[in-house]
Amino acid sequence: MNPRAATPVLLDWQGIREQFPILDQEVRPGVRLVYLDSAATSQKPEAVIEAMNRFYRKTNANIHRGVHHLAEEATAEYEQARMRVAAFIGAEQPQEIVFTRNTTESINLVMQTWGRANLHSGDTILLTVMEHHSNIVPWQMLASERGLQLEFVPVTEEGRLDLPSMERLLEEKRPALVAVTQMSNVLGTINPVEEIVRRAHQVGALVLVDGAQSVPHMAVNVRSLEADFLAFSGHKMCGPTGIGVLYGKRALLEAMPPFLGGGDMIRRVRLREFEANEVPHKFEAGTPAIAEAIGLKAAIDFLDGIGMDAIQSHEQEIAAYALDRLSEVPGLRVYGPPAAERGGVASFSMKSAHPHDIAQVLDRYGVAVRAGHHCAMPLHERYGLAATTRASFYLYNTRAEVDLLVEALGKVLELFA
Repeated sequence: MNPRAATPVLLDWQGIREQFPILDQEVRPGVRLVYLDSAATSQKPEAVIEAMNRFYRKTNANIHRGVHHLAEEATAEYEQARMRVAAFIGAEQPQEIVFTRNTTESINLVMQTWGRANLHSGDTILLTVMEHHSNIVPWQMLASERGLQLEFVPVTEEGRLDLPSMERLLEEKRPALVAVTQMSNVLGTINPVEEIVRRAHQVGALVLVDGAQSVPHMAVNVRSLEADFLAFSGHKMCGPTGIGVLYGKRALLEAMPPFLGGGDMIRRVRLREFEANEVPHKFEAGTPAIAEAIGLKAAIDFLDGIGMDAIQSHEQEIAAYALDRLSEVPGLRVYGPPAAERGGVASFSMKSAHPHDIAQVLDRYGVAVRAGHHCAMPLHERYGLAATTRASFYLYNTRAEVDLLVEALGKVLELFA
């Protein structure tokens, strides 16, 4: 999805916020929680919590093999979740949706199956400097084993991908795979993935899109993107932990070998051979995360009920306000592009204090942020940093919480002046 300017949407955002019970608490006496760490994991609305509770109270059973009433109901709910995910991202058919544990496992699945079957010594994989470790390390592992070449698209000082350099690398290196994040978890940059996919396909490359930070926050349609693979996590989009998604074009999934061996991924087993199940089941060995898939479906229903365009507009409005307010803090630098080109992420450094000290002081005032390299060490090295402090926003955050963040940063300045 292309970046765009925020357009305020008139919804009852306070009423939406009230559907998240965890936000209504004091982290210590007299100190209210201000949760600004949704890029790490989002909070869950009542609808998701209740959907999972209802499954465990009324329907809990293993799936696919049982013929009794509960097993059939559980199987139906699990497969309905798959259909709901497919519709949410615009997949042509539910068989293109593989349930995993998280984005990391989804990317590793592609590496272990498609990568091992198709990449050989001398082949090139094109990545970017802003990738999460989960979209770098698996390819490093395979490159070390197979003699592959890894190339990286640089990042500009403003936090954008260096697209002319990408164009040159595509033409010169003719990569077999391009693996790119749709939205940076550090800079918030929303990359022009549709154009990247189009150009990659012109040179014969497949494209894997890391959607961990994009799918929860904006409308993503795989048919529009034309991506070959898309990976994302439930826990970053109001769903539970332990459930992730790999979208793959069906022809690719059918040609890929299984990932893990065991129950449910087989059609037939003999003592010395087996026949794999059809997609997507051949990639889902063993008992899956049934309740979590049902929780993910409830999360998608919740998000769709609000509207992904409305959510993105709200977050960009909060991000724009945050960038303005943070610019008032002496010695503070925010990394990344303007609000119109980013999601709800603001990573920053302060001359007077280390990011971990900043986060600890903010926690005293109830403000929950993340400090560290955010699983993006190469990107931090590009800016000469060991770490940053990251405030990340979602549909339940408010301008008042941004004000509390800035007020708490004033306390940081007092302590470390």
